[in-house]
Amino acid sequence: MLAIAVAILGAEYYVQLRKAKREYDEARGIVEDVVFSFNRKLGQEARRLETVAYKVEAVASRVGETVNGVNELRDGLGALKQSVLSDSQNVRSLIVRLSDVEKKTEEIVTSSEELQSRVAALEEQARQRRLMPDTSLEGVIPIRREKALAQLTDTETSVLELLIAEGAKTAPEIKERVKLSREHTARLMKKLYEEGYLERETGKIPFRYTVKKEMNKFLKKSESEPAPT
Repeated sequence: MLAIAVAILGAEYYVQLRKAKREYDEARGIVEDVVFSFNRKLGQEARRLETVAYKVEAVASRVGETVNGVNELRDGLGALKQSVLSDSQNVRSLIVRLSDVEKKTEEIVTSSEELQSRVAALEEQARQRRLMPDTSLEGVIPIRREKALAQLTDTETSVLELLIAEGAKTAPEIKERVKLSREHTARLMKKLYEEGYLERETGKIPFRYTVKKEMNKFLKKSESEPAPT
């Protein structure tokens, strides 16, 4: 009986031992799987860290290059600032000089205009003394009727018609109406005056021009006459 009991106990122990070994093997396999998975993840993380470290090194290198570039740019901006300040001083000096030149030019122009006005007044006074003993506005220069219309240009005719229609005007006023230059208008008015079409008031400058009364009548008479057939 004792032998049977020992055999039974031995069989049960053997069964328990095999079961324990099987459970141990299963636990060991699980642990090995966990360790393998952990090692694999650890390797992946290590590779990721290597990649990140490489990128960080690349970024650090670029940052270093950027810092160097910024320093160079800062130095360049400093030099440019100094250059701009120097140029600004030169520009201010040039502006002052130009202002002085402009003032002198204006003074010369003003003096020239005053001189021209005085010369014109002196010429008119001389002409009045030579040709016009009285102070009336009637013609200083006699009208040559045979030339009254034959030698007039379209512009000259337009000026006479303007003065007839609107009355006395100065050369600058006529210039604005006929759209000629100041010099051209001055020559035109001088010609019409010297050829006897106009009279002018010399009390102040600029002179005011009007069509002579007899010339006005003659022109109106010429306009009213029927055109030859």
